[in-house]
Amino acid sequence: MRLLLDTHAVLWWFMDDQRLSRAAGVALDDTTNELFVSAVAAYEIAYKQSARRLAPLPDGLARRLQRAGIAVIALSLDHALSAAALRGPHRDPWDRVMIAQALIENLTVVTVDKVFSDYGVPVIW
Repeated sequence: MRLLLDTHAVLWWFMDDQRLSRAAGVALDDTTNELFVSAVAAYEIAYKQSARRLAPLPDGLARRLQRAGIAVIALSLDHALSAAALRGPHRDPWDRVMIAQALIENLTVVTVDKVFSDYGVPVIW
């Protein structure tokens, strides 16, 4: 399975946080799954770290993603245009981009956020 980790999911997995659900943890630990994170999630993490709202990761984000075997999905023009065209009132631009990426790239999203399901994105939590 191809899994896109929402920002909180990747952070909670890295920090062994108890808020990560059992189902999510099992899916992330399954080496037959391909793991991805959006470049916008990386931006969100780096932004919160620079604003001191999030502690830096011990090895740095890029190194930690590499060690975990998580590939980064860049934001393409198709992703951006699809995110802007999504229906509905959901205003979080980062979620909208990840929703579009999941739909275009056929990814299942690992997230606690129910809004992804509202857009027909398969979710594991």
